[in-house]
Amino acid sequence: MATSLGYPLTHPDKVLYPAQGITKHDLLEYYALVAPRMLPHVAARPLTLVRCPEGQDQPCFFQKHPGQGLPAGVHTVPVAEKKGTAAYAVIYDAQGLFGLVQLGVLEIHTWGSHVDDSDHPDLMVFDLDPGPAVEFKRLVHAALRLRELFADARLNSFVKTTGGKGLHVCVPIQPKLEWEPVKDFCAGVAHALVLESPHHYTAAASKAARTGKIFIDYLRNARGATFVAPYSTRARPGAPIATPLDWNELASLQEPAQFTVSNIEQRLSALPGDPWVHVLDAQRALKPTHQSD
Repeated sequence: MATSLGYPLTHPDKVLYPAQGITKHDLLEYYALVAPRMLPHVAARPLTLVRCPEGQDQPCFFQKHPGQGLPAGVHTVPVAEKKGTAAYAVIYDAQGLFGLVQLGVLEIHTWGSHVDDSDHPDLMVFDLDPGPAVEFKRLVHAALRLRELFADARLNSFVKTTGGKGLHVCVPIQPKLEWEPVKDFCAGVAHALVLESPHHYTAAASKAARTGKIFIDYLRNARGATFVAPYSTRARPGAPIATPLDWNELASLQEPAQFTVSNIEQRLSALPGDPWVHVLDAQRALKPTHQSD
């Protein structure tokens, strides 16, 4: 069945977020709304998908390697892995976003590199993951402190909500280094923050280490690791969205999952511009940590 956007969506009335009554067609309309802002950060990157064919409240599954018979707009690209190559999903335009809706995708996760140069990342991501009882204002402080550190290193940084309880601080870099030195740099940043304030931060992934602290997750910056894409929905109650922010908005942000499919249009119409419009032209050279002067 064709939609109002002309995409051959099947079962458009299937409810994907029961509590909000959000249907498959509603989700397609949402991605049509955000496509101009979202595609510059998602197109031509290897994707990992969270598919929920029966909706958010039913079993979902991660899919790294899509099978045959993909819908219009969704393509595959061979990406080298430890044991040969494997096909990853990739999209290039709004039709690709609509195709992901057709597949029942409720989360879109991307690599930090593009498919034409998968061995050289062009985006670093630091996932600030608060432990239980950590106040949101502490999370905001951590994001702002990271921004200061990157500014000192002459690197630009951008922030977004994750649609969960955390924040992502994202740093565009020139795709000149391979994954290992980039990951080493990110580890150095995380450990520097821990040394600066060990009672507030941890770089250890264990749940026990996070009690009362914020986990500075730098592990997203490894080859094959992914992070939720800007403007992706999340497979969580409330239909929250991973939402790009202006740094000036952090102070007034009420909670990290406040933007949803239901209220995002109101947010976008109130913004003076796209807070992430300069991400693609903000890449700076990253100096590997082992390199000497």
